[in-house]
Amino acid sequence: MSNLESHQLVFETSRIKQFFIEGWILFRIQLSIIRESWALIFILASVFPFTTLMFLKFFTENPSDELIMRMITGNMLFALIIMGMNVMAQDISSQKHQGHFTFYASLPIAKLNFVLANLFRGMLMSFPSFIILGVIGQVVYEVQFKLSFGIIPVAFLTIMSVVGIGVFLGFWSPNLQLTNLLVQALMMFVSFLTPIMVDMNQLPVILKWVSYMFPTTYAATALRELLIVGWTWTVTVNTLVLLCFTIVSYILIVKKINWRMET
Repeated sequence: MSNLESHQLVFETSRIKQFFIEGWILFRIQLSIIRESWALIFILASVFPFTTLMFLKFFTENPSDELIMRMITGNMLFALIIMGMNVMAQDISSQKHQGHFTFYASLPIAKLNFVLANLFRGMLMSFPSFIILGVIGQVVYEVQFKLSFGIIPVAFLTIMSVVGIGVFLGFWSPNLQLTNLLVQALMMFVSFLTPIMVDMNQLPVILKWVSYMFPTTYAATALRELLIVGWTWTVTVNTLVLLCFTIVSYILIVKKINWRMET
């Protein structure tokens, strides 16, 4: 190996090491934000879906197994939408318009690390409520999920695809007021006018077509199928679609950040 090749190898190794160190530091910063407000996060993430879950329990009489699973998974996704899309979009938008990104842009850090740190914060904020509503739903309706290792990739991609929307909306935000209005309206639309808690066949044709634009439609189908039957071809297809949503949202986020310093 020549001296030039040796120096290049050392340089690339140093860059990779720096990349992971940056990522770890940014992740710890995001983790400290969660640690300071974990109680509020827990309340916000759980109270509305739990209220909806109990309302449906009192409102429905002798629901079928399919309807029960739809209500449970629907409220799991409702909790995820509140934290992963609504709260993340508002929080990132607030940071953006308060000038926090100017500070990060002045540091010699990679844009990729900054985006990943925010995505993982969204995942950590959303994961507890997602699991809690699943456990509560089984207790309230006295049912048992058919759990398998397949729940790991499905849950991960479900959370990341929804969080990706929230992070993108936060970075895209032209102003904080518009972001707040948009995510509130989007939260209610996605939760109640797409096939999360209702059957696709119950929706008007236009809402059916609009529903295909949201990852929650595919997440709801994959979760219901996986928790009732197990891993099937339907779960595979919907999981791949969620992977595509996650990748596309990441690409859009990276392109949307106006970074002063490229690294």
